[in-house]
Amino acid sequence: MFKKIKEIIRLAIPAVAEMILYMLIWVFDTLMVGKSAGQVGVSAVGLSSEVMYTFLNILIGMGLSISITSLVARALGERNSPKANEFANQGIKLGVFISFALCLIFFIFSKQILKIAGADDQVLHLGNSYMKICSIGMIFNMWSNLLSGVYRGCKDTKTPLLGALILNIVNISLDYCLIFGKFGFPQMGVNGAAIATTLGNIACFALLFYKRKNIPFKISLKDKFNLREDKELLGLAIPSGLQEAAFSIVRLLGVMMVMRLGSLAFSANQIVITIESISFMPGWGFAIAATALVGHSVGEKDYKKAREYANISSFLASAVMGFFALVFLFFAKDLVGMFIKHEEVDVIKLGATCLMIGAIQQIPMAVDMVLSGALKGAGDSKTPFVIVLICNWLVRLPLMWYFIYYKRESIIYFWIITSIQWWLEGIVMTILYRRKFYKTYVEIQ
Repeated sequence: MFKKIKEIIRLAIPAVAEMILYMLIWVFDTLMVGKSAGQVGVSAVGLSSEVMYTFLNILIGMGLSISITSLVARALGERNSPKANEFANQGIKLGVFISFALCLIFFIFSKQILKIAGADDQVLHLGNSYMKICSIGMIFNMWSNLLSGVYRGCKDTKTPLLGALILNIVNISLDYCLIFGKFGFPQMGVNGAAIATTLGNIACFALLFYKRKNIPFKISLKDKFNLREDKELLGLAIPSGLQEAAFSIVRLLGVMMVMRLGSLAFSANQIVITIESISFMPGWGFAIAATALVGHSVGEKDYKKAREYANISSFLASAVMGFFALVFLFFAKDLVGMFIKHEEVDVIKLGATCLMIGAIQQIPMAVDMVLSGALKGAGDSKTPFVIVLICNWLVRLPLMWYFIYYKRESIIYFWIITSIQWWLEGIVMTILYRRKFYKTYVEIQ
């Protein structure tokens, strides 16, 4: 038992730290932009980021990258390095094609996209230039995601962590210089945040590309597309991407509905989302560890070990996110106040109430994330997709449409609805996970 805990922590801590570092970028961007440009700046950066990263995560972050991790892990568990090499190379080639197409769309149609998302004139002006600049850096962000998927499949979570560290150092340093005009740099506000993010993404990719010699096989884009490997990659990536889409598109629609409530509600909501993102990054870290370890164990045909890795990862994630829940409950006002000018008392008060409600959903969110990662490591990305689809599209979205869009109730209703969705999703995920790991694999053994 202790050996498995040690191995999970060995993989999870770098992954958790990596996820936290990625979220710190969003946190510091929001914090500095909020102090510089107030509600309008937070709204512009928040809306643009929500739109861009929704589609990035659907196609790459939670789609192709996760499938690469799972397939590479299982191939190495079978001690089949050439097969792992094929999956890695094919996945990266598909991702390069997708990344160019997606970034081109955001660069050319940034203004139209933000209009559809409900941006008013002030937010549109700032958000348009922010999205155009960030779309360039998104190419390198997606390439970094693909390489990180390969590293994790090889049980290497330290190299992606190092990439995230470089990204943070470059991004946050330039944020301070370019947003506020320090050390002789021009004061660029929101555009400065976009340039800092772009240069940080370039630096992260350069580091991950340089370190590729740590991978136990050669990364190359010269091989021809292999339909068999592509089919298996897409067989995992499509349900995994659709799962992210089922969640993220509903979240994006929710953000668009909140935008109709005005800049006070929207800026308070974005600040709370930013703060909460710090807490669920440990959940994603343990989910990544579960995906890799369960994948290796299934490749070795050791289903009992796979089940133990999933259970322990779920417990550890719940403990960490449970701690954050207590922090949110007792220090909500102080945390929200860090992200906005002190005189904007209404934003702080509203945000603090929402953050306290958000504390309720931390533990079921942790369970859902880790067990979903475990199922994907075992090659089942369809079950998590169906669960997320039902809980988000048949529960969360109708409730948000009624209370937020139709009735125009307070943003507090948004967080109550979100908590209901996470509790339902966590319970259903636990039931179906147990059915698979405690019945299907027991029968196989």
